[in-house]
Amino acid sequence: MSRVTLSIADLAIDHALAQTAGGMQFLLDVTPVNADEVRQEFADGHVAEPEFTYRPLEVSPDVLAKALDNIDVATVEDPTLGHLLRAKHRELALQIEMLKARDTEDFSALSIQLYGAASPELRTQAENILARVHRTESAGDSLEASEFLELAQAEIEHYREIDPEIDIHAEVRDDVNGVMVSGNTLLIDRDSVVQRARANALIQHEVGTHLVTQVNGAAQPVRVLGSGLAGYDETQEGLAVLAEIGCGQLTPFRLRQLAARVLTVHRMHGGADFVEAWRALVDEGFPENSAFTTTMRAYRSGGLSKDAIYLRGLVELLGHLRGGGDLDLLWLGKFSLEDLPLIRDLDERGVLNPPRLTPRYLEDPEAAQRLVTAADQADDVAHLIQGAA
Repeated sequence: MSRVTLSIADLAIDHALAQTAGGMQFLLDVTPVNADEVRQEFADGHVAEPEFTYRPLEVSPDVLAKALDNIDVATVEDPTLGHLLRAKHRELALQIEMLKARDTEDFSALSIQLYGAASPELRTQAENILARVHRTESAGDSLEASEFLELAQAEIEHYREIDPEIDIHAEVRDDVNGVMVSGNTLLIDRDSVVQRARANALIQHEVGTHLVTQVNGAAQPVRVLGSGLAGYDETQEGLAVLAEIGCGQLTPFRLRQLAARVLTVHRMHGGADFVEAWRALVDEGFPENSAFTTTMRAYRSGGLSKDAIYLRGLVELLGHLRGGGDLDLLWLGKFSLEDLPLIRDLDERGVLNPPRLTPRYLEDPEAAQRLVTAADQADDVAHLIQGAA
């Protein structure tokens, strides 16, 4: 097969979009920096409706908007690439509007445009999980942030042995909440505590999915595949939860947590305040601290509906697998399942490079069977946990 080379003009537009996207730290910018302090005050009964604070924006949204306006995606010649880049341009414009509206009433409506809401079908899946997955695992031994960092760095070193040139990192920070990937770096909250039994699942989620696809996407001629095409989050998070299934460590509590996120987003959109949404989770059996974190994630910046995408992305990917689809092309970068036919077109035309890395958990011969078994439960994911009623 002869390779197709995209025009210099098209690649220049792609690179400009990727640079603009890479210059934004959207998720960090909409996440509170004082969540741990507010959690303690909330637990002590000193505050009712929490007031969160956010990091100063490093780049003015107006500057970002002007830079984006200067990128003329309408001139892209390749039809497939043009479709993908125009959609990404629209998404970046929406994210910039959200940064302008951070911690205002307008933020929630913009978030629904970006991530969608909790559909009736998704809510049914979530309600079934909470109704039928009752027995959760004990907390067991825990790892502090420094111990989890060592595991993450060991996993990164495994990938460096495969490709010494990869540029991914892990670090402990004071200004993040929990564990998350931003760009090519795994960020770990200094106050994070990770269950030892959940540690490998979290490693496969963050390093084996988010960082692996970042490496592969950044090595593509189409650079936006590294920072993420429009709507990539849902499929990325679905893949990351699939990794937890593939390594055999999706726990009852974790599945309940994903369901709780969906229902909390729905309650928020239905008008519940923070305390009402938090109380609903406590009444459903969640520990108070865990319920606070789930509620904070939904209510941050004025209402972020992103947390509904984890379960939705998982359900969509399970359906994809059940229908005979595979995951091979999904490792090429960060993009949505909806865009898979377009990525396949670029790949078949020889535009894209093979993945530099594939997730480590796939080396386990039992992983493929676990995914096949899970795919049969796409219509009722409560059955992912054995013994669900």
